[in-house]
Amino acid sequence: MNTIPESKGERLGHEIREFIPAALFFVVAFQLLALTQSLILHEHGIRISSFVAAAVGGLIVAKVILIADHFPFINRFPAKPLAYNVAWRTAVYFAATIVARYIEQLVHFWRQSGSFAAANQSMATELNWAHLLCVHLWLLVFLLIYCAATELVRRLGAGWVYDLYFKDRHRSLHAGIE
Repeated sequence: MNTIPESKGERLGHEIREFIPAALFFVVAFQLLALTQSLILHEHGIRISSFVAAAVGGLIVAKVILIADHFPFINRFPAKPLAYNVAWRTAVYFAATIVARYIEQLVHFWRQSGSFAAANQSMATELNWAHLLCVHLWLLVFLLIYCAATELVRRLGAGWVYDLYFKDRHRSLHAGIE
């Protein structure tokens, strides 16, 4: 994990630079899920527009990841092979997003019912559990991909990974990259 700059402006810039890749990744991923859902339901004559909700969901997941990255235990296996940190971070991020999703739903139902117990009861009976399970399984896959990519960038360096994807292969071979 990078050190956080001292001034408020530097800190804000650092947070934005950390947030943008996660936000882009998860907004695009959630948009693909929303598009898939929309196309499947369209076949059955059901029209929905959930693209704004998907964008907000992607931004929420990105923010949860940014918050979780500040916990001291997030980089638990720095000396182990990448698979350890990828699995660990995926599990932590997944648990954090489940908690955030639960709180989000709880607030919605709490406003309607006025009590914590009634809100939990309403959630248990009114939520579409098949849809929730499907979204969370995809979220787990997205988190795994995101964690694998970010751990690779952390280990190899952003410049090296950029060169692999966007530089001339001939030049990369001469620099010892392949």
